[in-house]
Amino acid sequence: MKPTLIFSLTVFCCTALAQTTEPVTDEFVVTGQIKSELKFTLADLEKFPSKPLPDVTITNHLGEPRGKATQLSGILLRDMLKGLELAEESPKRFSEFYFVFVAADNYKVAYSWNEIFNSPTGDNLFIITARDGKSLRAMTDRILVLTPTDFKTGRRHIKALSKIVVNRVN
Repeated sequence: MKPTLIFSLTVFCCTALAQTTEPVTDEFVVTGQIKSELKFTLADLEKFPSKPLPDVTITNHLGEPRGKATQLSGILLRDMLKGLELAEESPKRFSEFYFVFVAADNYKVAYSWNEIFNSPTGDNLFIITARDGKSLRAMTDRILVLTPTDFKTGRRHIKALSKIVVNRVN
């Protein structure tokens, strides 16, 4: 009886420790080297026009499939950032800026100003508003950022976005 009890307790403790809850976010801020900070809540996101997106296979750094995102809708991030003013007057120097997307678990991804505002990547950088038949508020990995045209989609697949920090190359 004693070995069975010890085994059962060990299995229970291991499974309890192995369970982690992924963080979810209900808002994010855009901060850093900009003239004024921007804040977006779920209610704010719901006001932007959302468009349907094709299904996306999420791959790891080796290009191996890790999942599939279906029934997607999203907001083009560039549209959300139209009111953003960099802390720089000369447009010639906008190319010196980059955006660090930070998830609640501190995972970070960087995009340059030119990627977002001056390339096809900016045409495909979305805040996801629906996934797998679930609305934004029902998604367990909100606020989700996805660039469906990336070759290895998992590299810039940001779950639980908490902030975007605008920096400048020195």
